[in-house]
Amino acid sequence: MAGGAPERGREALRTHACGSCHVIPGLRGAVAWVGPPLTEWARRGYVAGRLPNTPENLVPWLVNPQAVSPGSAMPNLGVTEAEARDMAAYLYTLGAARAQAVPAGMPLAPGQAGPRDDARMRPREAAPVYGQGRPGG
Repeated sequence: MAGGAPERGREALRTHACGSCHVIPGLRGAVAWVGPPLTEWARRGYVAGRLPNTPENLVPWLVNPQAVSPGSAMPNLGVTEAEARDMAAYLYTLGAARAQAVPAGMPLAPGQAGPRDDARMRPREAAPVYGQGRPGG
């Protein structure tokens, strides 16, 4: 992340109490599940569920989330643009070592889904069908 410092970003995430809503690796006490966990951020496909996950989209989201996604549960925390660049720099270190060029929404193959051996997205036909194969079902 050009123009941002990961260590300052981690401190800004702490200062703005981001861990009161998110799980954030490397940030002591950031274990809340109000918002989505920010684990492996570098591998995420979207910012705010709407925009491609790029620094050009993440920084404005951190500065003014309601301008990007009106009505979102993410509050405006008074983050400056400089702090947002630093926060983004830190977030993009999370999962960066394993980040791969996988288009957003595409299933991940075995070995690309983190610590689990199986893929995280399965084809619909592989999903369990309730009532089949179970007694009384």
